[in-house]
Amino acid sequence: MTFVRACGLSELEEDTPKRVELDGTPVSIVQTEGEVFAIHDICSHANVSLSEGEVDDCHIECWLHGSRFDLRSGKPDSLPATRPVPVYPVKIEGDDVLVSLTQES
Repeated sequence: MTFVRACGLSELEEDTPKRVELDGTPVSIVQTEGEVFAIHDICSHANVSLSEGEVDDCHIECWLHGSRFDLRSGKPDSLPATRPVPVYPVKIEGDDVLVSLTQES
């Protein structure tokens, strides 16, 4: 599995998504509840950026229609979204947040 640097850990604010682009793929990096997650940054219901939404209880909410996606699995837990979004493996090395575009789900 190949990991690439997404951002610095020190650049992240708790519960505030950070949008990055890795090899042309939009990814939202989220630090919450003591962990760092990487989730595809486009809502599966509407073509909008999830990183513009709010984070709560290990979920990210699409700002347009209110669908919530689990940061661990990418699965939606509220309508109108019914399809999950990809989540990606993350590892931390020093201050570097590294992400593999190999999907976990």
